[in-house]
Amino acid sequence: MKIIKTTFVIVALLFATNLLAQDNKANNIDNSNIALEGYSPVSYLDLELAQRGNKNFKSVHNKITYYFTSAEQKKSFDKNPTKYLPKFGGFCAFGVYAGAKFRVDPNKFIVKNGGYYLYLNNVELDAKQLWLAENNHNKLEGVANKNWKKLSKTHN
Repeated sequence: MKIIKTTFVIVALLFATNLLAQDNKANNIDNSNIALEGYSPVSYLDLELAQRGNKNFKSVHNKITYYFTSAEQKKSFDKNPTKYLPKFGGFCAFGVYAGAKFRVDPNKFIVKNGGYYLYLNNVELDAKQLWLAENNHNKLEGVANKNWKKLSKTHN
């Protein structure tokens, strides 16, 4: 019970300090439509590594550009792009659980249940640690999935 109360206090802090960070897009992309700040989705899922991709190895899926570290990674993505898409459009999984969309630190992620989840990390908050502290991934993901149905519909 103490963890839950602490979590909600931290979530309130998250809302208060990062309200302006909310994005009204369904995918966490920059103005050039590059996903994951240029990190490779294949590296996250297949290697459990955060690796910057190379602009020489890129694919466009649903008007969003993804970079990869090699031609082999690009080929894997092109065979099954939906397999490699980040959970919750690449927004912070804990933020989506809390009902908001926040940008992430591409080096803060976990791989679980065939997908990868990205997290906000700044001087005030490490959302990945909050997620892990709950010690109930399925519960958090269930709530986040319900919230994502609403949040993903708010876009430009």
